[in-house]
Amino acid sequence: MRMLLLLMSGLAAPAMAQSMDHSTHDMSGMEAPADPHAGHDTGAAEQTVGTAPAPPAPTDRAADRFYSLAEMAAADAALRREHGGMATFQIMFDLAEYQVRDGRDGYRWEAEGWFGGDINRVVVKSEGEGAFREGVDNAEAQLLYSRALDPYWNLQAGVRHNLEPGPSRTYATIGIEGLAPYWIELEGALFLSDKGDLLGRIEGYYDQRLTQHLILQPRFELNLSARDVPEQGLGSGLSDAEFGLRLRYEARREFAPYFGISHERKIGDTARLARAAGDDVRSTGFVLGIRAWF
Repeated sequence: MRMLLLLMSGLAAPAMAQSMDHSTHDMSGMEAPADPHAGHDTGAAEQTVGTAPAPPAPTDRAADRFYSLAEMAAADAALRREHGGMATFQIMFDLAEYQVRDGRDGYRWEAEGWFGGDINRVVVKSEGEGAFREGVDNAEAQLLYSRALDPYWNLQAGVRHNLEPGPSRTYATIGIEGLAPYWIELEGALFLSDKGDLLGRIEGYYDQRLTQHLILQPRFELNLSARDVPEQGLGSGLSDAEFGLRLRYEARREFAPYFGISHERKIGDTARLARAAGDDVRSTGFVLGIRAWF
């Protein structure tokens, strides 16, 4: 048995040595393995993500093959117009109400209309109040150019004309209005009259939705004057303030009856002038009205 094993090992050794000897093989026709990194731009790997230039915008469209340049330009203009570039309009009566104030019933309105696009508009505003059987206490109208500063704020400039009380006055107007954080609508304006009177106004409101149809709206308005204007019953500084709370029911978005309370108070020198004229300096009343737009 031992002799048999030695004989077998002797025969296998030359064959293994021959299989392991590659010196006689011709390696000239074989190619070296490809380098996985060969041909790659190492600069692209080192480039910071997000800094690469954007690819060029496509300029060819299938429709360009079948329509002329003039027809395609007209189609592009119609597309822009129908997706935000058109002129629209709105008329809104934000306040149109009947007021009950200590036996001196009255009325109040605040309305606005505009025409234009998303960026440029012509705006007309009107507001005022009065008492039944006594006439209008004060009324004004504004004609403004409105320019969008961003998606939330508009810059407005134009003229304001006062009809009541006292002699009529015309003012140059500049202001800003828009949507503040937490969905608070704010508006501020300065008015410079043809007599040199400088007035200011700040107002705002917030719509707190209680249900899909019930909205509670607190609102305020502050008026200021840079100097005394006795003929209009205005004193320097903060002249008057109004605070209200109204609950409206939106049967439709475009039509919403409401009711609430409103408190008005004359302040400082304006209150002094009112007392001298025998007028009340404060009043609180119940209001009933309609908010509508179309």
